[in-house]
Amino acid sequence: MSFELTILGCGSATPTSKQFPTAQLLKMQERFFLVDCGEGAQQQLRRSKAKFSRINHIFISHLHGDHFFGLPGLLSSFHLLNRSTPLHIYGPSNLKAWLDLTFGSTNTNLVYPLVFHETQNKEKALLFEDDKVEVFSFPLRHSIATTGFLFQEKPKERNILKSKIDEYNIEVCDIQNIKNGKDWIAANGKIIANTELTKDPTPPLSYAYCSDTSYLPKLNERIHKASLLYHESTFLDVDKKKAKQTKHSTALQAGKIATLTESENLMLGHYSVRYDDREAFKAEAQQEFINTFLARDLRRFTVSQDAIEFEDLNASKSEVDKL
Repeated sequence: MSFELTILGCGSATPTSKQFPTAQLLKMQERFFLVDCGEGAQQQLRRSKAKFSRINHIFISHLHGDHFFGLPGLLSSFHLLNRSTPLHIYGPSNLKAWLDLTFGSTNTNLVYPLVFHETQNKEKALLFEDDKVEVFSFPLRHSIATTGFLFQEKPKERNILKSKIDEYNIEVCDIQNIKNGKDWIAANGKIIANTELTKDPTPPLSYAYCSDTSYLPKLNERIHKASLLYHESTFLDVDKKKAKQTKHSTALQAGKIATLTESENLMLGHYSVRYDDREAFKAEAQQEFINTFLARDLRRFTVSQDAIEFEDLNASKSEVDKL
């Protein structure tokens, strides 16, 4: 199994002709989650040919414009397209008031239910779960209240061995209990251990999203062993004083966080426009953490247990990188 992450925008506060502000589309277990929604997010969704009508959950990390100014336009487009499915938004408390004012001032009454879930940045909290996926928020350290998000698959059922079904003549009605981890009692009363009948399932995958934040070693207490960690890298280490002043991070610090949290892969983003060379970010982070990748607008990552691949959707020829 795998999950897909499409980078809609990976720039910092100022949009340019070459990069959009922060927005990402995560597809995990056939659920589509929009993570932040900077300006131009809906145009990028269309360029990526995403099934954005299937987005039912939007997560906003904090109320700096480069992370949510694209939200009213996207919600309006859903309205014009006669959406009927409820849309859930997770974000700071002031976001709801801002959206109410925005739509109230334009006399817009959305034709679909908008369900708002207030986040907090004091401790790790469960925001959403169903039978396949759960999403947590956790506090970051920025100039205003900011949360990160952890998306993770729920543990899967154990895999029953077909050879054991045949050997013990196990009936269909017993198979689900065995998959759930229970031992099995044979017709002669002998108890067959579940470990003999099954093998471990594939470990669940996870994606940790750390938007704007200063260097925060305590993240190790909030996320651990993520399949993919996204960590902002607004600055290079030569400007670490500027990073500290603005409560952002350097690429080197992002690499340190990836090591501390024992993440499997690291993706950098939220680059300041002062730098032209993106590869310098990767080289710097790799001083601390080798499995580092660069976010780029309209780059789609596919993450599985043993590999990470990416495809540039706007390139004339796809580029793919495999571990």
